[in-house]
Amino acid sequence: MKKSVTILLFLLSFCIVSSSQVGKNVLLLIDIQNFYFPGGKAALAEPEKAAANAALLLEHFRSKKQEVIHVRHNSEPGGLINKMVKPLPSEKVFSKNEVNCFKGTDLHEYIKGINADTLVICGMQTHMCVEAAVRAGSDFGYKIILVHDACATRDLIFNGKTIKAEDVHLSTLSTLKGYSTILSTEDYFNRH
Repeated sequence: MKKSVTILLFLLSFCIVSSSQVGKNVLLLIDIQNFYFPGGKAALAEPEKAAANAALLLEHFRSKKQEVIHVRHNSEPGGLINKMVKPLPSEKVFSKNEVNCFKGTDLHEYIKGINADTLVICGMQTHMCVEAAVRAGSDFGYKIILVHDACATRDLIFNGKTIKAEDVHLSTLSTLKGYSTILSTEDYFNRH
């Protein structure tokens, strides 16, 4: 009997330790700020569509009581996070001065501190701050899920040639497939 109780206590303690070491998903909303919307100083192509999908992800994470982190770039005018994904008072907001949201912030320490291992990333701009977050997050060892239709970008000009926003978006996604699992919002919901 004593041996059975000892084994049972050992197994129970193993289960408790194992469950506390299991990571969790975090939604990382990157720079969904007013200046990227029509009339803003850096309007993107179809930011409303991307923000609507980001809002669906946000609602999903909130309904499951999963961690949500908002990131905003310190830039004015229009620096407020857009009302479609407005943070709740209980949700963490990181402000940054760099393209990479991990640089110059305590974001990595915060994510480690809440024992998260998977970052679900979306936001603006695909080819800049979103890309930097995906690459840096992967370098830190997190599993990355990039939700492509909850991201937006803009036309770029290089050497006198215009690269359309859709091409910028798609080419960026093609380079990030080695760093992340890339899903649509619908595919994310079907899997999670």
